[in-house]
Amino acid sequence: MRPSTLRALNRAAELTRQNRFTEAVLLAEPVILAADLDEGQEIRAWLINHVADFTGEGEKRTA
Repeated sequence: MRPSTLRALNRAAELTRQNRFTEAVLLAEPVILAADLDEGQEIRAWLINHVADFTGEGEKRTA
């Protein structure tokens, strides 16, 4: 996966955790759509393996 793609996915995950879903989609969608078949498979695998990055599960939360 290209470094720029990984940066976009990580940033989209960060935005999602901040409840800024629209911005996350606007950032990640063009990167995902521009991916070739091989990179698309890598993106899918990354997303499956990093669900918690988007949901914030497993993070310590302070009340």
